[in-house]
Amino acid sequence: MNYLLRGIGVVTVVGMISLLSFSLPSPSGEARGDGGSEALPRLTHKNWQQECASCHIAYAPAFLPKASWRRVIGGLDQHFGENASLDPVTQADILRFLESNAADSGTSQMGNRVMRDIGPKDAPLRVTETRWFVRKHDEVSRAVWSRKSVGSAANCAACHRQAEQGVFDEDTVNIPK
Repeated sequence: MNYLLRGIGVVTVVGMISLLSFSLPSPSGEARGDGGSEALPRLTHKNWQQECASCHIAYAPAFLPKASWRRVIGGLDQHFGENASLDPVTQADILRFLESNAADSGTSQMGNRVMRDIGPKDAPLRVTETRWFVRKHDEVSRAVWSRKSVGSAANCAACHRQAEQGVFDEDTVNIPK
């Protein structure tokens, strides 16, 4: 009987330690495990952060498949009405980074969820056009998107205050007036 209780105690402790170690951020800052949250691994890439985040949030590569990122990067001379052209070396570097961490690269749980709603030949140009995004934001009215404090559906950081850190949990949403 004593061995049975000791065994149950050991299994319980090991289980709790495992649960905690896979749900807390690692020392590198990368989110581990998924736990159903909308947190992304913290990715760092100098050119991606410097170039993309100079105009808008550096959208997580896991929000679009590789084919979409190829379209986005291939059209930087007319990037949503702006000329965001880059030198060829920087452009190729950013594209490699985006492709290696894209929704269909298999590197994140978020990417897997995004890909459930994207067909194998689909290459949406905007994160806001993905079925995953539309489903996650179906309760947000057009009036909210057009508020001056929000600007558009593409302005993640307006409501997701920790978007720059890759946190998109519904619990952390604060829709501005």
